[in-house]
Amino acid sequence: MAPFVSNNYALVFLSVLFSLAMHVAHGNNDAPSLFIFGDSTFDVGTNNFLRSKARANFPYNGIDFYHSRPTGRFSNGFNTADQIARLFGYQKSPPPFLTSQKNRNSSKNNILQGFNFASGGSGILRETGSLEWGEVVFFERQVAQFASVRERINGILGAKADTFFSKSLFLISVGSNDLFDFARNESGSIRLGAEQYLALIQVTYYSHLKKLYELGGRKFGIISVAPIGCCPAITSGNGGKCVKALNDFAVAFHSATQVLLRKLSTELEGFHYSLANSFVMTNTLLSSPSSFGLNETKSACCGRGYLNGKDGCIKADNANLCANREKFLFWDWFHPTEKVSKLAAETAFGGGIDFVSPINFSQLASSY
Repeated sequence: MAPFVSNNYALVFLSVLFSLAMHVAHGNNDAPSLFIFGDSTFDVGTNNFLRSKARANFPYNGIDFYHSRPTGRFSNGFNTADQIARLFGYQKSPPPFLTSQKNRNSSKNNILQGFNFASGGSGILRETGSLEWGEVVFFERQVAQFASVRERINGILGAKADTFFSKSLFLISVGSNDLFDFARNESGSIRLGAEQYLALIQVTYYSHLKKLYELGGRKFGIISVAPIGCCPAITSGNGGKCVKALNDFAVAFHSATQVLLRKLSTELEGFHYSLANSFVMTNTLLSSPSSFGLNETKSACCGRGYLNGKDGCIKADNANLCANREKFLFWDWFHPTEKVSKLAAETAFGGGIDFVSPINFSQLASSY
């Protein structure tokens, strides 16, 4: 069963948001470079360049973004990657890596601010998402793309490159699609039990994180899996109720990731991490939505069918669109609204150990 979250968590959550308001008011002129990896929670346009069904470069996506422009973000506005970047002093997330491939004349300063490699539908395992969504950039390939960026920055900075990467932040939000794939598994292609499958995910995750360390990464800000059994795509097929098995899987994934990160931090000199518990964050909103100005936590703002959870947010397919987006937890059948993404980013950035541990993202950036 999903853990009960009392109103005490809501009070802690609100105190975090107040502290963050003070931080933003005072500004931050020493922003670290950001290298961002993961899935659709962080994708800012990677999949626009792919033959993928996991795309969001069409209305109503982006309705609250600059000029109401759909950019490939699975959001009505900024997503969580953007919101974290904004807390570090940027206007939004660094651009998709594949944008730089189209424009090899990117300025030195732009390259040194970082890149976003995240790809909607992707996962930790190479196979994740491909049957459901078509072409995606799986995590291993994202790491390989970063390796090519490392070579470009080596050419710019020379001997100073190691120090540059050791001060950069490596932000990762991945894992939910691996769990979704296991739950679907209608073809029977995954011939493992849940525990074996989770072990495979973690072994693979370990390998990718270690590779990023070998490429110079030292500071890893990681967001774990939310209660995916409560998103409209799932609840719309379960009478509006959360699916306990999927939520249990998300809890197990978080626990296993904690163990994995502790292991890496003891094995690898200078490996620092911050793990944000997206499960507890989201459960806090589900348990006390009015404390955060929300009044709709089941239905998506945009979509079709029961709870707007039967299809994506596609204006051309006559998707429904809510008028009061600030009141909704979910933007579409899988993803949070801009407002909720901001709450998640602020908590990862400045929250206490109930939500992010052993340190938060702001402390991670300042660590040595």
